[in-house]
Amino acid sequence: QVQLEESGGGMVQAGDSLRLSCAASGGTFSMYAMGWFRQAPGKEREFVAAFTWSGGSTFYADSVKDRFTISRDNAKNTVYLQISSLKPEDTAVYFCAARIIGVRGGRRESEYAYWGQGTHVTVSS
Repeated sequence: QVQLEESGGGMVQAGDSLRLSCAASGGTFSMYAMGWFRQAPGKEREFVAAFTWSGGSTFYADSVKDRFTISRDNAKNTVYLQISSLKPEDTAVYFCAARIIGVRGGRRESEYAYWGQGTHVTVSS
């Protein structure tokens, strides 16, 4: 069983940058393809970014691909989400999730086996 814990959220100004972290424990981190989702107030949770099923490449939601970067450090069992040029519409709870390497896709919540509790990001204009 993998436990995921996000950190790095907070209140920021529009135009700022932020790096979210997700630390994994309890499993073999390299066996999982990681992803990030977010849920804005009053909206459903949506896909943001993820690693491919092989773990070697990344892909993004069209709405964020120019400003968000997902990365991982297997030595630290951590996945990151770098966000630049933050906008008020980026205000949301950000969740990291893990799916077993080999599970294709990565844009659907159902493809992920483990989830963190989320970290809040609030962007003021």
